[in-house]
This record gives sequence, structure tokens and C-alpha cells, in this order.
Amino acid sequence: MRWRTAVAALCAIPFLQVFALPADLATSSNDGSQWPSSVAIARTLTTYRGSAAVIDGRTLWFPDKAVKVRLAGIDACELPQWAFDPTWRDRERLKAPAPVPCGPFAKAWLKRTVGTKGILCKVQAYEVEGTPQARCLSGGKDIALEMIRVGWARVEPATAPDPLYLSLQRYAMAARYGMWATYVLDMNEWRDKAVDKTLSRRPIADFNLLSERKVEISPPFADARKKPRRTDR
Repeated sequence: MRWRTAVAALCAIPFLQVFALPADLATSSNDGSQWPSSVAIARTLTTYRGSAAVIDGRTLWFPDKAVKVRLAGIDACELPQWAFDPTWRDRERLKAPAPVPCGPFAKAWLKRTVGTKGILCKVQAYEVEGTPQARCLSGGKDIALEMIRVGWARVEPATAPDPLYLSLQRYAMAARYGMWATYVLDMNEWRDKAVDKTLSRRPIADFNLLSERKVEISPPFADARKKPRRTDR
């Protein structure tokens, strides 16, 4: 499975550290440390520059302004969220397929993408609670686009998608990169249904949510339906 290759590539990265690591101070063109008011939002879209820590697979932290920035146009597994290897052989003995730590893997790939380079984030909009959504570059490369390319983020369905984002997502899905090689629950559905959202969440809880899923976002669901019901003839 391609996600297993990702595991090997990440073995030297402490990706199971779930808190953001200390980072160099970032510089910002925003002089205010508080969330902008609705009037200020209408007038100003901020730019943040400098080093940032990674909170999860779609969120950065600029420490000098105490501001978290969400990558615009994409979504990723939450840190406690599990996915599952579709290869489930011993069904009589095992209650669920092998779990895949989708949230930590997404965070690890974002950390790998950002590295130690400086980051430039241009805010595109603000979420209801005030979190900026930004298009962010690292080493001149679109960070969100890279996350889509490796299969650890998806195009945010609620936005007007960037055609290049969609194109790379189709490629990643066809190649079964990252989470696209797993059974994974739609992130928004997970946020709506998950009761325990702590980092000690057990995989079986997400397997139970998958059994009552409303939508199927990853290719292995369709692959499973194409398999013959019997293999003994």
C-alpha cells in the first residue's frame, strides 16, 4: 500500500508529537494581536511571514502574534482521526482492519513540506470564529497543493475549488496516495459525529462511525463493491 511507503519515509520524523513544536518568531504585517472585527475583516486581509509551527494537517501557528492560520481550500484528518487499511484478512479474529493514523500522518507531511523554510501566508478569508484562511507558500511552493499531491489533504468541498487542486486530487486518488489508499470518513462528518475528540481516541470508535457513514470519499469503498461476493469458484 502506498501509505505504507509514507510510513517508511516518515520514520525519522517525530510525527506522533501532537503539540506544535517551538518555532522561530514570525513577522507579520498585522500590528494587532486580537482577532479582527467584522469591519476590519472587510477592510484588511493580513499577510503573515516567517517561521511557523504545525498544529495539524491543515493548520499553522505563528507564535509572535499568537495566531493560527488554516490552509485555504483544503481539509485534512483531525489529529485524533483514524483511517483503515482496506486489506482485512482475518475477519473472524479481528474486529476491524488495521488502523492508519490519518491525523498524525497529515501533520507529519505538513511538517515535512514546511521544513525550516520561511513561510508566506496571504489571508483569503476568515472563519466564523476568526481563524484566518490563507494561501501559504514555503520555498515558493503552494503548501496546500503539496498536501493534496501526496494524498494527505483533500479539496475543501465547501469552497470554489482551484482547478489545479482538483487535477492533482484526481491524480492522487487514482494512484491511491496517502489517505486515498484507506477507508477514511469524510472529515466534516467525523467532526459532526465523533464524541471523543481527544488524542486518546481508540481506532474502534472511528470504525464504528464508518459503519454508519453518510458519504464515501475514498476509492477503496468503491473497490470493495466491485469485488465478487464469492472467491471459491
